[in-house]
Amino acid sequence: MEDISYITIPAGFKANGVASGMKCSDRANINPDTPKYTYLDVGLVASDTPCTVAGVYTSNLVKGHSLVRSIGIIESKKKVRGIIVNSKNANAAVGKAGIEDADFIAGAVAKELGCSPDEILTASTGVIGSRLPLDLISAAIPELVSGLSSSEETAHNSEYAMMTTDTVPKEVSAEITLADERTIRIAGQAKGSGMIHPNLATMIGIFTTDADIDADLLKKMLKDAVKYTFNRVSVDGDTSVCDMVVVLANGASGVKIEEGSEDADVFAEALRSLCEDIARMIASDGEGATKFVEVEVYGAGSEADAKLIVSAVAKSPLCKTAFYGMDANCGRILTAVGYSGAKFDPEHVDIKLSGLLVYKDGVAADFDEDEASRLLHEHDIKVEIFLHEGDCYDRMFTCDFSHDYVTINGSYRT
Repeated sequence: MEDISYITIPAGFKANGVASGMKCSDRANINPDTPKYTYLDVGLVASDTPCTVAGVYTSNLVKGHSLVRSIGIIESKKKVRGIIVNSKNANAAVGKAGIEDADFIAGAVAKELGCSPDEILTASTGVIGSRLPLDLISAAIPELVSGLSSSEETAHNSEYAMMTTDTVPKEVSAEITLADERTIRIAGQAKGSGMIHPNLATMIGIFTTDADIDADLLKKMLKDAVKYTFNRVSVDGDTSVCDMVVVLANGASGVKIEEGSEDADVFAEALRSLCEDIARMIASDGEGATKFVEVEVYGAGSEADAKLIVSAVAKSPLCKTAFYGMDANCGRILTAVGYSGAKFDPEHVDIKLSGLLVYKDGVAADFDEDEASRLLHEHDIKVEIFLHEGDCYDRMFTCDFSHDYVTINGSYRT
């Protein structure tokens, strides 16, 4: 892993982020001490040359218009030059105008880059039900494109521009040495803090690589990578309408990754590892979160049962508030396991809380309350559930529910 990660570490990529005025209308008087994510609102990641692209998308039947447009381009297997992302406004539930607005923005970026509008993907995140302010965004595009660079600063700005209720940026990268000593690089960035629950995706994520990979293989590797990473994050049980993860591969390294090769296996594992890193960041940065919680199930009778259980515990308000209160009320965990819909024998269930045995054979264990309190005061908490029904495993990343979660979402539009 790189000590410092940003989206333009792979060769041939540039990025930038600017303030159009959607987050901060008084651009001339922005306080230099204000964190950048509070006012940057339009970001662009672009390649010097066309890229193959793969994507995975929200399972919500309602989809934002910027996303719908991008899905059409990605699934046509066209090559692309980049992706523009705006925050503050989801460009969703506004009808035909939403597609037209996304087309307009892509066309404006394409004109500046000298490419076709169909080579520019679009993504939007924020409040649902309001049209994009085209006057603000179009006025910012010349600055956005002219400021593109491979520098760390402009790359970070593209990440800040994606963020909504996020409190920290989410950026990762890796340099991979292949069997013949050639190297390739992968980088990723994402936004995601609330309205997060499987299935895919649970946020907006962008990955870049300078490897040369065809679209079908890239899609296969991305789908495999997200299965137990982004598809195992739950902050609040809600699945957004705008979410997707895309990978852009421009081949600038000169290294071709062939399906079935050892290089493909190495690349796939690196991509999966980076997806997991960001998935953990998203859960840890859940809206109002004070705890990161990993829920694991061992010994389920089927993969479906294991998934049902981790999902039930991860999205249970009673479990999540107990984590926030640092209360070892483990009956809430057992209850969520029981109503999950999974098949198991309650008399064979064991539960550990950060390694401390709290239930044995479905009966509350005589555990040390002081030790439980000490473990729950840690930022990272692990819940392990043992069913003894088979050999299937699953896990989910989640967080606690705090007072701040209600505050943030009670006034989200205002």
